[in-house]
Order: sequence, then structure tokens, then C-alpha cells
Amino acid sequence: MDLTTTGRYRVLGRPRDSDELLLIDAAEGSSASRRTVSGDVDIDADGDAGGADADAEAFGPTYVAATGYDGELGEGVASLEAGNLVDARLSWADGDPRFESVEVIAETTFEFLDGVTGMFEAAKETWWAAEADGEAMNGRVTRDTDGEPNGALYVFAKQSGARDLFEEFKNGVTPLEPLVERANEGGDRAPETEQPRAVFVMRPADEPFLVVYIAFRRDGMLARTVRDTYA
Repeated sequence: MDLTTTGRYRVLGRPRDSDELLLIDAAEGSSASRRTVSGDVDIDADGDAGGADADAEAFGPTYVAATGYDGELGEGVASLEAGNLVDARLSWADGDPRFESVEVIAETTFEFLDGVTGMFEAAKETWWAAEADGEAMNGRVTRDTDGEPNGALYVFAKQSGARDLFEEFKNGVTPLEPLVERANEGGDRAPETEQPRAVFVMRPADEPFLVVYIAFRRDGMLARTVRDTYA
């Protein structure tokens, strides 16, 4: 008898092979292995950001076969995009997981943009503040022209040596999920299941930092502007 498991997962796309999808455990209170992200940033219900040193929880990665399905299940698996939040039932035959069912809970998208140029001023200013404080990370909430919060902006120092933080975000070694969860905590914004987010991970070609920018509305003005400018 094959083992089956059910859970809530974040789809990270196909970073390793086009025939498999990478899922990250997104269940609340996940007890997966821990990795450290220094200089974490909390976002409170009023949309303000503040620095705090904390460990970010790495949510266990699972590579699931993305081919060989029929009917509605096959169409559903084929349509999954990086960033989607899903409820899935997996069967484990010989230790290799396959989908038995999958339902998209939130159509959030993740986009990984390498070598971008012309980085926007808010990102530069956020990084300059980190440098002034001797920190390797900083974050802030951005606002639209009416003063309403429209996104959560994080900057991280590019890592020296063999470590590649951009690739770690892309393949789930360093999790994005805690940042998304924090951005979801604002009491005055709709939950992700009702208002999907757009998450942009950008590695500028000519800056000493990486950017993670979470637009609170996937199809809002902010997300469209970032896509038009950098994608």
C-alpha cells in the first residue's frame, strides 16, 4: 500500500527539471528544518516595518512528478505556476511523490529576474539605510500615491564566496515563505486567498544587493509597473 500525504504547499516552479515541480511546505507552523536569515523584518498591521534578528523557518522542499497525468488532474498540474499556493494530496510509490489531487488556493506568482538594471530609488534608499546601520538586510512597506500600502520591499546583501542567495531563493534552500507570510499579516489588507500577491526576486547587475518585492495585489498597478520595467 502506497503512502499518501496531504498538505498546503507553495509551488516554486521547475528549477531542476521541466518534468518535476518543486513544492515547499506552506502549512502554518511547519516544523521543517531551520535556516537562518539575518536581519529579519517584521511588518505590523499598520504597514510599518522594523528590524529584528530572527531565524526564518525553511519549509521542506519536495520534488513532485509533473508529467504522466490524465484528464482534469493533468490539466491542473500543467497549469501550476511558480508562487501558486495549493492544497495537494501526494502518493509516494517507492519514495517518489506524485499528485493524486491538487487545488489552487491562491494564484500568487513568483518571478525571478536576474541581471536587471535601472533599480528603482526605493530599493537603493532601503539598501543605503542598511549600510548605514551595518546590516546585511533591510525592509520597508511601500505606498501608492494615495498613501496606501501597496507592497513589502526587502533588500539583502549579495553573498560573497560560493553562496548564491538568488539561486537559494529560487530553489527553496532559503525560503521566501516567511517573507510572504509577514506581508500577509497586515490587518487592513485582504488575505492572500482573496487577493493574490506578486513576488519579484531581482538580482541587479550593477548593485551590491538583491531585492524581494511583494506586491499586495498580483494584478495591481505596482505589480504591472515592476513587470513592465524589469521582466
